[in-house]
Amino acid sequence: MPRIQLTLPPDKAAGVFADFVRAWHTKDSFILDFSAYTDPAVRDDTADDIVQQSAVVSRVRIPPAQVFELMKALEQQLSAWETENKGK
Repeated sequence: MPRIQLTLPPDKAAGVFADFVRAWHTKDSFILDFSAYTDPAVRDDTADDIVQQSAVVSRVRIPPAQVFELMKALEQQLSAWETENKGK
């Protein structure tokens, strides 16, 4: 596999904040919809639940082969974060 060299354009350096991500798939790709809350949560008494409005701030499509790499990278970063934040 070739070595990938990433370039981060200055206008993307700040990133985009997301409160959560929804993951779904098609035959050819996995789609990650990163979303941010747009309004305070409100109670829907007709359905007896709470509704949180949000908007997709970024949609990322990845090929199936990259899902395993993404999961490994997330696990590594989560483990590092847990080690760094123990006792805080």
